[in-house]
Amino acid sequence: MPLETLKASGLSCSYNGMEVLTDISFSVASGDYLGIVGPNGSGKSTLVRALLGLLELDAGSTELFGAPLAEFADWARIGYLPQRIRFFNPNFPGTVEEIVRLGLLAGGARLSRSSAGQNMAIDAALELLGIVPLKKRLIGGLSGGQQQRVLLARAMVNRPELLILDEPTTALDPETREQFYALLERINRSEGTTVLLVTHDTWSIGKYASRFLYVDKKIIFDGSFDDFCHSEEMTAFFGEHAQHLICHRH
Repeated sequence: MPLETLKASGLSCSYNGMEVLTDISFSVASGDYLGIVGPNGSGKSTLVRALLGLLELDAGSTELFGAPLAEFADWARIGYLPQRIRFFNPNFPGTVEEIVRLGLLAGGARLSRSSAGQNMAIDAALELLGIVPLKKRLIGGLSGGQQQRVLLARAMVNRPELLILDEPTTALDPETREQFYALLERINRSEGTTVLLVTHDTWSIGKYASRFLYVDKKIIFDGSFDDFCHSEEMTAFFGEHAQHLICHRH
């Protein structure tokens, strides 16, 4: 039986006195590719921050790799890609290699350009993401899709067991977004990396993720995308027309 990489039990969170999440409970097994979807304002990003201890809970608890969140310290086992628009300055004068090297800080490393081990880890991450030719390029001169691959390489440089991504494709065009989802599927399968991806792009992630969590302040559905699309309960919840739009069953 696969080990649990993450477990949420009865999570509830508020913002400015308004409850954003209510009684959220689910677990993520090793090797899962979980897509967390829901409408704008449904609490998806709040859920990710709660899982990582980045905001205070009203109730509930989180475990990472079997350890209570307050006791967990091995952050190199987790790669995290926050919402791009909130933290990334595309004009930052850094090369792709330098940006990816920063990811080694999560493992407690002292950065050193002369470290053969660090340089090998960076090259391996660039190879994994297919961006070796971009190594010496300034990140500000890259396309949106290339920049996202660089930031993903930064999150992957420690070869994390769990990769958490919060709306990573918001600024990408549809074709690049599909390529990014397919890339995550390849990492999940070839590297065995557990993936937790937050997105509003319900249809696309449904094609790639092995599991589908629909959240709107509480968990509405947890299962496969195919089960979601054929669920009479979901048809009753969304209405037949809306469910068919989500599933592209025209």
